[in-house]
Amino acid sequence: MPSYLYRVGYTAQAWAAQTKNPQNRVEAIRPVVEGLGGKIVATYYAFGDDDIVLIADMPDNASAAAFSIAAAAGGAVSHIHTTPLMSIDEGMGAIKKAGASSYRPPS
Repeated sequence: MPSYLYRVGYTAQAWAAQTKNPQNRVEAIRPVVEGLGGKIVATYYAFGDDDIVLIADMPDNASAAAFSIAAAAGGAVSHIHTTPLMSIDEGMGAIKKAGASSYRPPS
């Protein structure tokens, strides 16, 4: 199953709600991800532009996008960036295909 990296930022209102009533949001979103046919692999709080980093296995791009759209539509996130991930083996396969391709840069 393909893996996806989600980088999420909370709104100020979402942080205010969390500080008043702390909740493990992973348990709140797990049924959503699983309902889309996916599985949460790992979740972390982060410093900087992103507040949460989530890695999930999802059945396809449409399911991965559906989760991003649902999270954005909820209004608690200021941004959500979704990045498809490749395993090292898949990446090595892509590198080998690129090397065997007929691409030539402009001259």
